[in-house]
This record gives sequence, C-alpha cells and structure tokens, in this order.
Amino acid sequence: MEWLYSLFIEHSALQAVVVLSLISAIGLGLGKIHICGISLGVTFVFFAGILAGHFGLSVDAQMLNYAESFGLIIFVYALGLQVGPGFFSSFRKGGVTLNMLALAVVLLGTLLTVICSYTTGVSLPNMVGILCGATTNTPALGAAQQTLKQMGMESSTPALGCAVAYPLGVIGVILAVLLIRKALVRKQDLEVKEKDDNNKTYIAAFQVHNPAIFNKSIKDIAHMSYPKFVISRLWRDGNVSIPTSEKILKEGDRLLVVTSEKDALALTVLFGEQENTDWNKEDIDWNAIDSQLISQRIVVTRPELNGKKLGALRLRNHYGINISRVYRSGVQLLATPELTLQLGDRLTVVGEAAAIQNVEKVLGNAVKSLKEPNLVAVFIGIILGLALGAIPISIPGVSAPVKLGLAGGPIIVGILIGTFGPRMHMITYTTRSANLMLRALGLSMYLACLGLDAGAHFFDTVFRPEGLLWIGLGAGLTIIPTVIVGAVAFKIMKIDFGSVSGMLCGSMANPMALNYVNDTIPGDNPSVAYATVYPLCMFLRVIIAQILLMFLLG
Repeated sequence: MEWLYSLFIEHSALQAVVVLSLISAIGLGLGKIHICGISLGVTFVFFAGILAGHFGLSVDAQMLNYAESFGLIIFVYALGLQVGPGFFSSFRKGGVTLNMLALAVVLLGTLLTVICSYTTGVSLPNMVGILCGATTNTPALGAAQQTLKQMGMESSTPALGCAVAYPLGVIGVILAVLLIRKALVRKQDLEVKEKDDNNKTYIAAFQVHNPAIFNKSIKDIAHMSYPKFVISRLWRDGNVSIPTSEKILKEGDRLLVVTSEKDALALTVLFGEQENTDWNKEDIDWNAIDSQLISQRIVVTRPELNGKKLGALRLRNHYGINISRVYRSGVQLLATPELTLQLGDRLTVVGEAAAIQNVEKVLGNAVKSLKEPNLVAVFIGIILGLALGAIPISIPGVSAPVKLGLAGGPIIVGILIGTFGPRMHMITYTTRSANLMLRALGLSMYLACLGLDAGAHFFDTVFRPEGLLWIGLGAGLTIIPTVIVGAVAFKIMKIDFGSVSGMLCGSMANPMALNYVNDTIPGDNPSVAYATVYPLCMFLRVIIAQILLMFLLG
C-alpha cells in the first residue's frame, strides 16, 4: 500500500498531477447534474477541491502555485481570444445601450462592495472575494489574488468569500429575473418581435426593366446604388452566366441577387421588377437550378489570405466564378469586395466545375489543416500577455505601481489578438472545440488548486457567525444591482424583457442563469444580449477587482 500512499499523500510532481486530476474529474462529473434545470458545470471542480482540502488532501505549495497560475493564464487568454472578435463591435448601434446598462450593474455592485466593507467591518479582500462569488466571476478572483500577492498580502482569503457567495450568485440572477417578471412583465411583453438582422443574407430574383440602367456595367450600377448586393447568376437568351463587374446589363435580363432583406425594395426600384419565387428556402438544390453551373462551399485555409480583402483576389474576373455568401462562426455575411477574409471562412462559390477547381486551389480548402491548432500564436500571445501584465504603471494617489498581473495582461492581449490579429495577417484561428478545450482545461486546473487551497478553512468560516453575514452580503451584491438595473431597463427604457434578462446574465457572467432564461423566454434575444455585454463586463470585472484593492489598500 506504500505506492498508494505516495500516489495520493506524499508530496511530489506525480502526486500533484494525480490529486488535481482526481479533483477535476469528480468536479466535472458532478457538474453535469441538474437540479431544477440548473447546474454548476465546471465550477463544481471548485467545491470538489474544497472538500478534498477539508479532508486533508494537499500538494506541494510551489506545485500548487504553478498549476493555479498556469491554469488561470490559459483560461483568461483563451477567453480573450473568444470574446475579441465581438468586443469592439458590441458597442455599435443598440449594443451601446445594453453595454451601458450592464456597466451600471458592474459599477453598482462595486459601489455596494465598498460600502459594505466599511459598514460591516468585513475586510476589503474578503469583500472582493464575496463580489467575485456573487458575480460568478472566477477570472476576477484570480486577478484579485495576484494583486494581493504583488502587494505582499495574504492571497487566499478572497477564495473563501468567493466560495461562500458563489452558489447564491448562480441562483441570485435567476431570482432577480423572476422578481422582475412577476412584478412588471405582462404576457404580451414576452411575445417575440421580429428584428432586422443586417448580417442575414437574402436572395431574390429581379428582371431588368429600368431604362436608367440599360447598357450600363454592373460596376457602374453598383456605384449608383446605395444598397450592397452581389449578382450570383445572370440569365440571358436561355443561357446562364456568372457576370463580372464589367458585364453590361440589357433589358429583360434575369438576375439572381444576394443582398439583405431590407434592401430588396430599393433594388426592385433599381432593376425594375422582383420575381415572386422564394429563393431563401433551406432545401433548395442550387446545382439543379441550371446544368451549366454548380455551387460549392470552399474553406479559406491558405494562411497568406488571412486579412486580405475579398475584392483584392479578383476571383470573379480571373476565373469567371461568383462568391455569393460567406459563413463565419455560424453567421452569414454578404460577400462584398470590402469584406476582410479570415482563416476558416466558408465561401459559397458558384461557377463551372473546372473554374471552381481552380478557385479551390487559390483558397486552399484543406479542412484538415484547420483542425491542427496553431499553438505558436497561443504561446506568443501568452508571453505578450504576461509581459503586459508585468509592466508597472504609476498612478497618482497609489503608493505602489499598478500591474495588470497574470489575469489582466493575458485577457487584454487575447482580446486584441482576437480582434486585430487577422488584419495584421496573424493566424489566430482556432476551432471552437479547441478554444473550449483550452478554456475548460485551464479553468479546471485553476479551480481545483483554488478549492484545495481554501478547503482547509472553508467550513470553519461558513459555520461562524460571519459566515452567514458573508452569505447575506453575497446575495445582496447579486440581487440588488440586477433588480434595480433590470427594472429601469424594462420599465423606463422600454427594452424587451428577453434582452433585459440576457443583459443581466451577461453582466454577471452567468451562463447557468442564461440557460434558465433561454428555457423560459421565447426567441433568441436573451442570447444576443448576453453575447453583446459579456466581453466588456468580463474585462471590467477582472480590472475592477485589481483597482479596488490597489486604490483602497495601497
């Protein structure tokens, strides 16, 4: 039995791997259990670690610190890569309002944290930990711990506050949504209203009867017209062709056009007449429309095309083909010449079989190569993130220089690389499954270490009088900001309840509550609102946790 003792008890690198793997496996298994439709998911690893620490399991302190830091770095960097592409675009149009409301939730919770610390006597590090648990935000907890280490203070206490407040943090957002719904929402408020989707492509057939465009080239007509469109096919005298930008239109030409639905009326005025055929059914066999042309989806896999504009390739003029649509991360985009290509884009190409084979060679279409993760970009990004996090920033009024640390630096670099990497021809593409694997692996390592470290004192803290106080404070930090901002958004600003609910879940970085909202509110407005505010709020939570400790303890 000595080998069993050395495997689980005797401190070594092997023992650390075994213990942390066991905690992660048990936590992930229990996290799949749903109670009333709610599960804690990967967060259950945290509580499995607490139990293991409570029953005396431990690992070498240096090994624990390394695994915790490395797990946190991987998680926040992969998270930055994921939210990066949507981070800056989330501020456009209606996203600004939702982000301002989500910002109000974040700032109100932060203000309450400071007030509660001064009025209840709970130390600021503990209150920051409670705030992290109340907002179900483990990256912010990691940032707070790193800040305390930089300041030479005890860094384990916030983890206890986070653990105490976390369960009610998950449930609290759901309770806030239920309170708003019961008090303010009528049945008709839950009806789904149609929204314009500028990304969604719309296919229509037109006949050229407008004398103003007779004998003009498609390029000249495009310059005359405000709506963006792509002519996929042209029928003339019984023959079908892929029109180039120099093609001259004549009276009676039939055009198959890809545009957005809101622009269809304007294009009807431009061309003359829209046909009644519905070209937007999913079951249309495009290859059966005519015998001369075929339609094929080709994936961009050549690295040198990453960041290039579609028009710069001149595929239509060189090969006589047409690109009608581009699919990126599940979203359909209109294939305009100004569209910047990214590795992994799927292009719908229409043309003759021989021409499409030539285009396939230009674009790559080597799907297998996309499945091989580009780890060079991952490790370079981590190095840049850690370098940024280590830069001391002097701020007036703060005695010690401020550092973004292990959490702030990598998440900022991840966001920037995810956003601007393709424009600088950096190969940042990772499949969704690869990104999820990186995040899940990093978060599991981090939470297992965090729970193991906090477990020895967890139950002593909970069952003391201040433990109940911490639970109450955590519940207040979750419910009060969400109810106040949610009621203002719905009742005063007249935002639909689905979007309000998704915004509240995103501002609290709470996917478990989002699952509940999606199950109880029709339509996809909650998910859209969640994705709109999540990047900014995740970033702010990480930074604010550090700022609070630096300004008020420095």
